[in-house]
Amino acid sequence: MNDVERLAIDAIRVLSMDAVQQANSGHPGTPMALAPVGYVLFHRHLRHNPKDPDWLDRDRFVLSVGHASMLLYSLLHLSGYDLSEQDIRNFRQWGSPTAGHPEHGHVPGVETTTGPLGQGVANSVGMAMAERWLAGRFNRTGHQIVDHFTYALCSDGDLMEGVSHEAAALAGHQKLGKLIWIFDDNQITIEGGTDLSTSTDQAKRFEGYGWHTLHVHDGNDLEAIDLAIREAQEETERPSLIVLRTVIAYGSPGKAGTAAAHGAALGTDEIEATKKNLGYPSLEPFHVEQSAREHWSDCVSKGQRLQDAWQARFAMYQAEMPEMAAGFLSSMAGELPEGWDAAVPDLSNVESGDATRGWSGKVLQGLAAGIPNLVGGSADLGGSNKTDIVGADSLLPDTPSGRVVHYGVREHAMGSIMNGMMLHGGIRPYAGTFLIFSDYMRPAIRLAGLMGQPAVYVFSHDSIGLGEDGPTHQPVEQLAALRAIPNLADLRPGDAAETEIAWRVAIERSDGPSFLALSRQKVTVLDRSGPHASAEGLRRGGYVLTEASTDTPEVILIASGSELGLAVEARERLESEGVPTRVISMPSWFLFGQQDQSYRDEVLPPSVSNRVSVEAGSTFGWERWVGSAGQSVGLDHFGASAPAEVLFEKFGFTVEKVVEAASATHRQ
Repeated sequence: MNDVERLAIDAIRVLSMDAVQQANSGHPGTPMALAPVGYVLFHRHLRHNPKDPDWLDRDRFVLSVGHASMLLYSLLHLSGYDLSEQDIRNFRQWGSPTAGHPEHGHVPGVETTTGPLGQGVANSVGMAMAERWLAGRFNRTGHQIVDHFTYALCSDGDLMEGVSHEAAALAGHQKLGKLIWIFDDNQITIEGGTDLSTSTDQAKRFEGYGWHTLHVHDGNDLEAIDLAIREAQEETERPSLIVLRTVIAYGSPGKAGTAAAHGAALGTDEIEATKKNLGYPSLEPFHVEQSAREHWSDCVSKGQRLQDAWQARFAMYQAEMPEMAAGFLSSMAGELPEGWDAAVPDLSNVESGDATRGWSGKVLQGLAAGIPNLVGGSADLGGSNKTDIVGADSLLPDTPSGRVVHYGVREHAMGSIMNGMMLHGGIRPYAGTFLIFSDYMRPAIRLAGLMGQPAVYVFSHDSIGLGEDGPTHQPVEQLAALRAIPNLADLRPGDAAETEIAWRVAIERSDGPSFLALSRQKVTVLDRSGPHASAEGLRRGGYVLTEASTDTPEVILIASGSELGLAVEARERLESEGVPTRVISMPSWFLFGQQDQSYRDEVLPPSVSNRVSVEAGSTFGWERWVGSAGQSVGLDHFGASAPAEVLFEKFGFTVEKVVEAASATHRQ
C-alpha cells in the first residue's frame, strides 16, 4: 500500500468517523474496517461511471450491511458521484440525501434500499439473475452488450437472517457465477462477540449451497483482497463468497475490535487519537488531502472510458440488430411494448363460474404473450396459484432466459429477489403464493413499497374459502396487514371481469407494488348490465355495482372478492322487503382512497350512514368506509378445517346474517 492509497483509504475512515460524530448517531466501526475493500472495489474493479450512475451495463454494488451507510456515502463522494461534502456533513439530518441507511433514489449510485439485514444480499441475487436473463435474451455472438458483475458487502447479521439462507441456496442452485458476496467477518455484534449467538462456519455453509469460497485473513491487505476478487470473477459456474477478516473500527486506539464501536459515535477525543494513530495529516473534521482526491478522481476517467467503449459496441449492435437493440432499451426503461394487451382475454361478459385464481391464470397467459420480459413463478405453488406461463422454459442454469422461476418454498427470498430484478431493470417480475404466506415475505413487500418498485404479487387461497386445509392456511388478518403498507395497491377482484382489470392495473402501475387476492372457490357470475356496473370501476377502487331501486339508498352494502356475490344476494332480499339497497364493489382500498372526495361521496353518500361491509377477513379498518354507525360482517377469529361452504355458513357469511346486519344499521 503506497502513501496515496493509504490516504485515499483513510479518507473513508475520517469522513465516516466525523459524519457519525457530527450527527451523534450512526455506525462508525464497520465503515472504518471495510474502507480498504471499498477502495479496492471502487478504484480497481467496479465497472461504473460516477458521472452516469444509470449506465446500463455497469456493475451493481449493494451495501447489504446498510448500517455502514457512511462507507457507501464516502465511496460515492470520493469517487465522483453527485454527493457533496455538505451532504456528508448533513448525515442523518432532515432533508439530507445521506439518510441513516442507504435509500434508493435519494443518492446517485445507491442501487437498493438496505438496512433491514439480509435484504441487500437477497436483492443482489435478483440483480444477478436479471443480468444473466438479459444476457441470454439479448447477447449474440460478437455482441456482448450485457456483461457485468453484482457485488454485495454483507455482515454477520446479514448471514444470520433467514432470508440470506433462502437466497444463497437459490443462488447456488442457479449457478450465478457473476455474483460475488464479501462477508465482513469482524466477529462483533452489537451485544458483543459473535460467539454469543453463532458458531456457524460460513464458508462450509456456502460450500454446501454450491458456492465458491475464498478467505482473506487481513482486511487491510489490498493485494490479497484484489487477488480474491479476481479469483471470484474467474469462477463462472458458481457464485463466490469472500470471507474477509477485519477489525471493527480499525485505527481506533480505544475501541478497535470492540462492540463499543458498532453503533455509536467514537467521541471527539477518540477520533483525534484515531487520526493520530493512523498518521493522518490533519485533525480537522472532514479533511481529505488533495492528493487523495486526485487519486480518487481516476474513477471518473476510468468509468467514462469503460462506458464509451460499451457505447461503441452497442452502436454496432444497434446497426446490425436494430429491433433487438430497441427491445433491450425498451425493457431497461420499463416500457410496455406496443400492443402488450392484445392477447389478454376479454372477461367482461363470461357466463360460466370459476375461481378468481383461474381467471387470473387465463389473463396471465395473454399478458405473457404480449410482454416478453414478464418473468415470474411461485414459491412451489405454481399449479395452485395459476402462475406458470404455459409453454415457457423454466429459468434454470441451462435455460437462463426461461420465464418460469421456481423459487422453492422461499417466500421471503422470492420477494427480495423480485426487488433485485426490478432494481436492476429489464425484467417485469411477478410471483405467487397463498395469501397466508404473504407474512413470510412482508419485509420485502414493504421495501418494494418504500422504493416504489412495481412488483406484482399473486396471492391465491385468500380466505376461509380454501376450506379443509384449516386455520393454519386460512388468512384472517393478512388483508388488513397488507393494506397497512404504504404505497401497496390491494386488488381483490370479485369476478372474471374484475380479475382482468386488476391485472391491467397492476401491470400499468409504475410507481409501486400491487397484489391480487384471489379465491380458490368459484365465484358468482355477476350481472353487469347496470349503468355504472362495468368492471372498469375497479380502476377507481370502489364503484356502484348494483343500484338501489330508489334515487337514494337506505342501506349500502360494501364487499370485495368472493363475498361480492353474497352482497348482491342480500340486496335482493332487502329490496324484496322494501329496503332500497346499493351494492358497492370495493376491490381496492388503496385506489379508492386516492380518488377525490367528490367521487367517494358519490359512491358512499355521507347522508347514508346505514352501511355494511362484507369480507371474509378481519374487520379491522373497515370503519373507515362504513363509519361509526355501520356494521361489518367479517372474521375476527381463526378459521377451521371443513369444506368451504360449511365454513361460510358456520361463520355467518350468509344472506340472513348480512340482512340482519343491514337491518341493525337501518334501525339506528
